[in-house]
Amino acid sequence: MDWLVYWMVRGVVALIQGLPLRWAARLGRAGGAVAFWLDGRHRRVALRNLDQCFGAEKSADELRRIARENFRRIGENFVSAIKTASMSDTELDEVLKVNGAEKLLAAESGRGSRNCIVAIGHFGNFELYARRAMCIMGLKPATTYRGLKSPALNRLLQSLRQRSGCRFFERRTDAKALRQALNESGLLLGLLADQHAGDHGLWLPFLGRECSTSAAPAVFALRYDSTLYTAICYRTGLARWVIEVGDQIPTEENGKARSVEEITRDVNRAFETAVLRDPANWFWVHQRWKPKKSRTRSVPSSTAEVLEA
Repeated sequence: MDWLVYWMVRGVVALIQGLPLRWAARLGRAGGAVAFWLDGRHRRVALRNLDQCFGAEKSADELRRIARENFRRIGENFVSAIKTASMSDTELDEVLKVNGAEKLLAAESGRGSRNCIVAIGHFGNFELYARRAMCIMGLKPATTYRGLKSPALNRLLQSLRQRSGCRFFERRTDAKALRQALNESGLLLGLLADQHAGDHGLWLPFLGRECSTSAAPAVFALRYDSTLYTAICYRTGLARWVIEVGDQIPTEENGKARSVEEITRDVNRAFETAVLRDPANWFWVHQRWKPKKSRTRSVPSSTAEVLEA
């Protein structure tokens, strides 16, 4: 059964990659629109999240329009990511721009082969982060991922990502290899940090409500003497995106290391700004604000508890 699913998915991937990008994007938006009506569970999650964040300032109709567009965007980004994985860098240049990459270059030139950590989130076509990380000369792009349960589907997913030139570390099994790469320095490491981080995350405000937040970007930046930034992928039109690199988040103040909590608050603020700029661009179908089960706060959190400390 596993191999049957694999070949079915591989056939769908081949079909999508044979389409023009804009056709693929329209196909994804249509699929997202259908999912909005059929997937009641995730629709309710999205509407509840939006209501709790914006209910005081937006009407129910406005929130529903945002949720509906969010489903379309998720479909568009998912199908587009399959297509863009097969596109050349020259082809990608026509649909994707990067603003602020010089900030990473400036930090690199000032500190030799120091690592650079970039906190990223589920904004836009977030698979494009890895493709454009290759633009940062002098830094070796890398990120972490959680492998799929199906080995065959996991291999297929990773094969789609190979063109990026980015190195992928599985969070649970590649901890030693990632530590070694960080110790060698010169790594540009992207870390997804916008989802619920479990019982061991830092409980910090996000869009006005407390939630469990991954401290991994802050902990990695402090532990490996790395610069820290955020990057957001915005949709600018049908199958068109721009990645914007934010200003450097300081990890020191007056010659002393800032706390993990202070640094993580800054990351959350950057993500908040991105959500407020284009609410439909974020991943509202995720249960970001789960109830707190314990008052115990543990640092580090996420990315396999920051490589098991």
